[in-house]
Amino acid sequence: MPVFIRGLIIGAFTVIAYLIYTSGLITLSSFRPWSIEERKILQSLWIENLPPIPIDSSNVVSDNLKAAEFGYQLFFDNRLSANGQISCATCHSPERSFTDGIRLAKGAKTGIRNTMSILGAAYSPWLFWDGRKDSLWSQALSPLENELEHAGSRMQYVHLISRDSNYREMYESLFGPLLNFTDASRFPKAAGPVKNKDWNKAWQSMSQEDKDNVTNVFVNIGKSIAAYERLLQPGPSRFDLYLKSLFKNDKTKTDVFNNDEKEGLRLFIGKAQCINCHNGPLFTNNEFHNTGVLSSPGMLPGMGRVIGIRTAQADPFNCLGDFSNAKENDCAELTFAKTGDELIGTHKVPSLRNVAQTAPYMHAGQINTLAEVIDQYDRAPSAMIGHNEAKALDLTKKEKKQLEDFLHTLTGPIAADSKWLTRPINHQATLVSQK
Repeated sequence: MPVFIRGLIIGAFTVIAYLIYTSGLITLSSFRPWSIEERKILQSLWIENLPPIPIDSSNVVSDNLKAAEFGYQLFFDNRLSANGQISCATCHSPERSFTDGIRLAKGAKTGIRNTMSILGAAYSPWLFWDGRKDSLWSQALSPLENELEHAGSRMQYVHLISRDSNYREMYESLFGPLLNFTDASRFPKAAGPVKNKDWNKAWQSMSQEDKDNVTNVFVNIGKSIAAYERLLQPGPSRFDLYLKSLFKNDKTKTDVFNNDEKEGLRLFIGKAQCINCHNGPLFTNNEFHNTGVLSSPGMLPGMGRVIGIRTAQADPFNCLGDFSNAKENDCAELTFAKTGDELIGTHKVPSLRNVAQTAPYMHAGQINTLAEVIDQYDRAPSAMIGHNEAKALDLTKKEKKQLEDFLHTLTGPIAADSKWLTRPINHQATLVSQK
């Protein structure tokens, strides 16, 4: 065969291979081993390298198992609401990785934010999409008096603890004797610093000493719920099994990932730049970023962290407040928190553990599927307010699908005893009696 013809054939095959490769129909990186730098990144994502849960010095019962049992009972109790139909588990369902599967949380009314999972939340120094709370116990208190969520009052909840013999016994074993709250002239049926005018008026009529005594019990409710929530952690997923086979040379598990999932992982830590924010064993840096997500229909763009940090600093239930058990030097996160206009439109980076089970996505549930989320980051549109920190990725159709395939490998069990994941039997009986 003449040299020039052979050259034309080789050239043609080269061009065809290049066009197929650049179109994303085939990839080559699955066939090469992970580099030293890539292996370091993968090690950092492995759930086996998750450190111990940080100590919460603001909560004296944070790691008390009796407090967790009390908090577990409270978490599933519908009586912790104005209408007797809403519990923490209404929005944070164990069956959905402690989310609710709907766009906007629905309690007493429809809310304005998507429900975040609480799996692994004990690792985060800030709670809620805007980070307006700096502890699990402080966060647990907010929905109880929010008119869109549980819509009750702290006086109502204190009466519940005082009158329920089981709760009273559990409470007193943890926090000491309860006061006598039976005097209706001092302790109305419902009262608290809430939007309900009658309840707020009743609260303002109470002495400061009585208000403090009621609030102390209210705070201890939150601290007990937080002790329970600290037990809720994500367990190993198929991704972690893959890393185990990779780092422990387990030849029996070499087929844990297929090539597309490996490609998706390579994209995640490389070209797609997901690792910039979704890093560490929980796949979140627990910080706040603006990624140009459109506001939910009919809503103004969320101001996000710029308001959240101001709210946290003014919160009477923050780490430095009178109801915290922390010392001043224990509150570095709050003391040295970043503020400024660069936080406009930024929201908390959620964990990607079990992300395939927690749709819809973003702070107001604006995006329905993982494929749409990936497309959002691929396009990196301009932000409605603030500045979109993300850059366009120029992913091929196949690369987007591979990235989505990888995200599905992050689904795993909840690393908690099964008893903590179902409604207590006594609450099931209560629900039946209320019907």
